[in-house]
Amino acid sequence: MVSRKVSLFVFVLLQAIFLLSSPVHCGTVIAFLFFLMAFLFMSCLYEEDDLLQGLNSYRHSLNLPALVKHTNAGCLADKIAGKLEDEPCTSARAASPVQIDDYPDLLSKCGIDVNHTNEGVALPVCVPHLVPTLLLTNYTRTPYARFINASRFSGAGLGHEDDWMVVVLTTSTPRGDFAGATSLVSRVGLGHCLVTLLIGALVYLLYPGLACSRSVRHLGNRNFCWDGGSGVLSGVDRCPFRV
Repeated sequence: MVSRKVSLFVFVLLQAIFLLSSPVHCGTVIAFLFFLMAFLFMSCLYEEDDLLQGLNSYRHSLNLPALVKHTNAGCLADKIAGKLEDEPCTSARAASPVQIDDYPDLLSKCGIDVNHTNEGVALPVCVPHLVPTLLLTNYTRTPYARFINASRFSGAGLGHEDDWMVVVLTTSTPRGDFAGATSLVSRVGLGHCLVTLLIGALVYLLYPGLACSRSVRHLGNRNFCWDGGSGVLSGVDRCPFRV
């Protein structure tokens, strides 16, 4: 199954290539590209923020403190979700916590010391299309509720791929704070989303000959032509290119 993140990225990439190869106004191109990138960025975060808000509302009804978003745990949750992405979406598989120490490679990539994860827990669920209400009930009306109800947990990291969502709960103690060596991935904490934004910017820079890099300014009976591809400003009777 193709990831929604990948699908969104392909959509943005095709739109960028189309716009950059079309003779449209430069401001229109830039505004539209930034709109598409912002849309992709927000779509990466929506499901996770919505679920965390729901979990905290549920905990508030039980007079429990809110779970604080945890960067390292979020990195691990995202990578565990990536591991589960191609697994069948069955209730049996999605109803059991995963053993965090079974993923030493993922812990290393996120800069987490395994000794700081003993009191933490990773809770995967699989919900078609990640429907928000179903996601929340899978955490609050299943055996997972005993973890969500536990006052010892103070932080949460969330990650998703396709129909899989993973919530990693952390504590404030050294045995569950998911601390460790700092890594680039865990420090950034936004993974695929920021990478996609950077790739989009790179696509823009790799098209120096796009129409919007060329402009004509009139002064008297002379045309001053700016070619962004070559960086040349020339005063001629007629520009050698069409704008």
